[in-house]
Amino acid sequence: MRYIFNFPDIGEGLDEGTIAEWYVQKGQKIEAGEPIVNMETDKVVTDIPSPKSGVIVATYGKIGETIRVGSPLVEIEIEGVEGEAAVAEANKTEPVEEAAGVVGTLEVASNAAFLPSGDEGLENKPSVVEGKPTRKALATPVARAMAKELGVDINQIRGTGPSGRVTTQDIENYIKKQTTTPSAAQSVTQVVETSGAQVEYENLTQIRKTIARNMTQSKHNAAHMSVFDEVEVSELVRIRSKYKSVFAEKGVKLSYLPFILRALAMSLKYHKVLNSQLDLDNNRIIYKKYYNIGIAVDTEDGLVVPVVRNVDRLSIIEIARQINEISEKARNRKLTLEDIKDGTFTVTNYGSIGGQFAVPVINYPQVGILGVGRLIEKPVIKNGEITKGMVLPLSLSVDHRIVDGGEVARFLNRLMSYLEDPISLIME
Repeated sequence: MRYIFNFPDIGEGLDEGTIAEWYVQKGQKIEAGEPIVNMETDKVVTDIPSPKSGVIVATYGKIGETIRVGSPLVEIEIEGVEGEAAVAEANKTEPVEEAAGVVGTLEVASNAAFLPSGDEGLENKPSVVEGKPTRKALATPVARAMAKELGVDINQIRGTGPSGRVTTQDIENYIKKQTTTPSAAQSVTQVVETSGAQVEYENLTQIRKTIARNMTQSKHNAAHMSVFDEVEVSELVRIRSKYKSVFAEKGVKLSYLPFILRALAMSLKYHKVLNSQLDLDNNRIIYKKYYNIGIAVDTEDGLVVPVVRNVDRLSIIEIARQINEISEKARNRKLTLEDIKDGTFTVTNYGSIGGQFAVPVINYPQVGILGVGRLIEKPVIKNGEITKGMVLPLSLSVDHRIVDGGEVARFLNRLMSYLEDPISLIME
């Protein structure tokens, strides 16, 4: 039997990838679990392993070509009992166990992914690849309103909610898949003449398309509200300066960010709505009892947001070490899916480059993001006297649909109290 293995959904909203390298070719024998292709997405670079053993009959796609999740990757000839077992297995709906080297869970292919042995190929089986729902879709009122506003035919969307209902997330995923992509992985620039002036065109990279899509999604869905304040952190500056060399001896670069992340995690425990997610389709708020804080990292390719996990359980040096590691991986495009998923809150430290205040855009579906400005020395009042102090500007954006102004102020006050008195960060 012939088995067609489609590009699997590796999670975190990644719906397409670019073929970076083929490890197999036609006629080559392959064992289950062996990598067949290296795929580059807008967030991670990962090897995709073969779910079956057999002989490669065909590969689909050239190096540099962008393909969507669910599109064919390879066709494998499976012989004997294993081939029959594979057909039986295809009738199952459970996800197969994660194979070595792949990020996320691979879904079992449907019956249609198996072809009879012979010379006929995928091109003779169009029904293998595509099919459209024809029934009238069930959907929540919110989803119907969203589809109408965006001009989307909701009946063309396959729902994933209860009883197959179409949710707002299904609509967002559908819109993503309608986005056309260039066939080459690299950006192409072109200079043309327009009324005597020159303009330059550059195709969007994978990561830039994702940034554009996510920013639009966030502004469309979340009711952004921002507040700004300054916190006097002279004691934090003193402690960081004192222990910077100690950390360096242990191979860890100590910035102010580990203290900020620790303060955030402790503050979020007291103000749980800022560590939540709005599930409007089911009319509920999901409170998350883990504290995974994403850090916006500026790379040559664009902005990526790796995550420091369980910040509330980590010491300052452990947080610093993780920040160093994931930042380096981000700049070298070595992030895995595990590095970027399950964030509950985000920090953007634009002040390391410049600027004091901003209006950061929420990393949807999270409900809060903290912007950290440039640390500056300025006059402050202490004990009724004017003196010099080190001041850190903070900009906080929240989703006003579920976070009220009073709660924002209380959260920010608590956060600043930790930063003003950094010893308190190790006392709880």
